[in-house]
Amino acid sequence: MLNVLGTSKFIDYSFTIYNIEIPFVIAIGVLPYPFTFLCTDLISELYGKKRANQVVWMGLILNLWVIFFVWIAGVLDPPENLINGLPQASVENGQIKIPQEYAFYQIRKLTIGATIASMVAYLAAQFIDVNIFHFLKVKTKGKKLWLRNNVSTLISQLIDSTAVIVITHFLVDGLPKNEDGELTHSLIYFIFSGYLFKLVVALMDTLPFYYLTNRLKPYFEED
Repeated sequence: MLNVLGTSKFIDYSFTIYNIEIPFVIAIGVLPYPFTFLCTDLISELYGKKRANQVVWMGLILNLWVIFFVWIAGVLDPPENLINGLPQASVENGQIKIPQEYAFYQIRKLTIGATIASMVAYLAAQFIDVNIFHFLKVKTKGKKLWLRNNVSTLISQLIDSTAVIVITHFLVDGLPKNEDGELTHSLIYFIFSGYLFKLVVALMDTLPFYYLTNRLKPYFEED
């Protein structure tokens, strides 16, 4: 669902620090995404590295499954006069009339592009998250749960935020633009906004991570 709706809407705010206005702009698809790293860390802690990697691959397979049906829905019985994959608007009585199919094909175009971008970033970030998590678990001999949870997530989120924005822009041209066809903000602001949001959520999920780990561990036979 994040990839279907991900770049259909951007939340654009700004805040001021020392009289400097800093934009904060993120796609709605980013909002629930940091929780996937909490899930991956829980699976890593409770089931181990192998199972966590299996879950990452399953995430890729499910996204390919979704994108297949989004693609085929547009191939079957398409409207006439598609240009660049979108129905074209017409002018009637001085008013622009947009075909009702436009919404679906616009979302379809964004979904396919967003999924390609996010899956590349997702695979890289999630595998890095799992490997750093277990590297620190070995180094700390299973102690300092907070350290491996936060360090693995913060590093992998930076990679994810950078990769998904760069790929979305250069590969699928999916970032918002103004009337002149230029990006509404610099790529740096898109990356910074996404990472800042994920950073805050990552730090906030430390307590839930401790709580869920302690609550769930008794139900598992530890190796």
